[in-house]
Amino acid sequence: MKAFSVEAGFQVFLSEGGEEVGAVREVARDHVVVYVEGSGEFIVKPPAVVAAHDGKLILDPAMLTPEMLRATRHAHDLETQ
Repeated sequence: MKAFSVEAGFQVFLSEGGEEVGAVREVARDHVVVYVEGSGEFIVKPPAVVAAHDGKLILDPAMLTPEMLRATRHAHDLETQ
């Protein structure tokens, strides 16, 4: 399994160079807690992590729960209102 150094405060993305969809709230031994604006917190397990660098956490959308994936699609909805 890949090992990444992740810290609370990292911005979360679904692709390298993509739009930010959340932020890491908490780092535990076997998961990270990601906050998605307007939807709350989600637990993300290590297999969903593609990369972590430069204050960014990149996730594999195919490994996320349907609820989290739906939340990420609407992460910026409140900004347009």
